[in-house]
Amino acid sequence: MNYWLIKSEPFKYSWEQFEKDGSTFWDGVRNYGARNNLRAMKKGDLAFWYHSNEGVEIVGIAKIIKEAYQDPTTPEPAWVVVDVKPFKKLKQSVSLATIKQDPRLANMDLVRLGRLSVQTVKPEEWAIILEMAKTKL
Repeated sequence: MNYWLIKSEPFKYSWEQFEKDGSTFWDGVRNYGARNNLRAMKKGDLAFWYHSNEGVEIVGIAKIIKEAYQDPTTPEPAWVVVDVKPFKKLKQSVSLATIKQDPRLANMDLVRLGRLSVQTVKPEEWAIILEMAKTKL
């Protein structure tokens, strides 16, 4: 299994709305690095749900339920989406400030590549974030 982090601005699409909807496709990615990460996602992979710009924290975990396919919001074949569903809300959200304070996470994509909307998360980083969130899978 691979681990990921996907970013959403809560005023556009919050974790709460995601839970209410039950599933969605992850669209609007127009960065090649983020697109390549979407293409690498496999059914069953897990992704942290990160509220960007407002809140600036990891709040939940989504599960990939359908692998990459053509983004239905654009006719351009370069762009893809994946389908995701809520997996688990974190017991305690983990802020970007908290992540940046932990030297074990200094090389995390969220710290190094802050603007990338779809990021990889290493297994050891995943475990540290879950510990910070006081959440078990």
